[in-house]
Amino acid sequence: MSNQREFGVASRSECVSNDAPERPPSAEFAAALSVPRNAKIGVAAGVAVAVLAYAYRVLELAGPAADTRGSPLLFAVLAVTLAFGSAALVTVALTLVSAYRLARER
Repeated sequence: MSNQREFGVASRSECVSNDAPERPPSAEFAAALSVPRNAKIGVAAGVAVAVLAYAYRVLELAGPAADTRGSPLLFAVLAVTLAFGSAALVTVALTLVSAYRLARER
């Protein structure tokens, strides 16, 4: 029975600490780098790029397309993919700029 105690899960009193921080360090790190603000800007930019690309292709803003393969639904799915990719790229770029500025400041 004592061997099971050694290899078993620790009791609740051994795991709980009274001096736990209020916010995890990763949350403070993300706040210092302005990740929530950068994500909002990234999503807005990604949606804007996707809407413009969809309108350009499906509404034929530059004239009729030479290639007529694909439906508007297919291009909508591709626009969603473009929106996610663009949003991620802009968010990472802005976060890197925030990290650079924070490093130069200290």
